[in-house]
Amino acid sequence: MASLYITEHYVPPMDNGNLIPAVTMPPIAEQKETIGGASVQSDAFNSLTRLVALHADAACSVAFGADPTATAANRRIAGSITEFFTVTPGHKVAVITND
Repeated sequence: MASLYITEHYVPPMDNGNLIPAVTMPPIAEQKETIGGASVQSDAFNSLTRLVALHADAACSVAFGADPTATAANRRIAGSITEFFTVTPGHKVAVITND
């Protein structure tokens, strides 16, 4: 089965006011959700989380919020791609397949 890997981070590092295009490791938290035909929610993001990296094994759609439900109409992520999103601490991400 395909999976969505969720890596939680505080903020991207800065160097003399310039954004460094990388995240600080180790992450605050890591989660893994199975991508399927029904929407599945992650656990709530850590209170320090401001940025998440999402990596999907397969094409999927994601939705963010306090109680999100993902549908095929939501933001699509292609398989084998990592995308970064700023998020609200305590919120969640929901995922559903989107071939």
